[in-house]
Amino acid sequence: MLPMLTRAVVNEKKWATEEELLNFYAVAQLTPGIIAVNTATFIGAKQKGIAGAVFATLGLIFPSVVIITLIAAFLHNFSGNETVQSAFAGIRIAACALVTVSVFKLTRQSVSGVITGFIAVLAFVSVAFIGLSPVFPILAAGLFGTARARVVSRVGGAVLSAPEDDE
Repeated sequence: MLPMLTRAVVNEKKWATEEELLNFYAVAQLTPGIIAVNTATFIGAKQKGIAGAVFATLGLIFPSVVIITLIAAFLHNFSGNETVQSAFAGIRIAACALVTVSVFKLTRQSVSGVITGFIAVLAFVSVAFIGLSPVFPILAAGLFGTARARVVSRVGGAVLSAPEDDE
């Protein structure tokens, strides 16, 4: 969903910039629910307020609900079929590839220097290998970004570099 959402929202409809969409993704990860649905809700709210949020959410989930309901109604008849099992194996691989593409795009757009790269690696290691809940690295990175922006604004950028110049 995320690559399709990016293509539709940023490239085709121009409802948000890539930076705004990255911010929506970040906030969507902090809020309960599916990231793509939360992101669509934020974009709808940005465009048309509460009504936009409601219709964007429904527009994103309604087709999936209908399709899943139809598949569930008939899947039990075919779940043992070798062709169906092979199709699901292929779908899982394609889903992994789409998630990987999203990760690379988000990394290229978000990691702009040594400091942000270090934060990204630290967050990855803490979640993937240490087993820390993703909430903690997200909150810590948000606090760090806020504190850094305040320091830069107080100093006037004279001593500390801007986020994109920290290499």
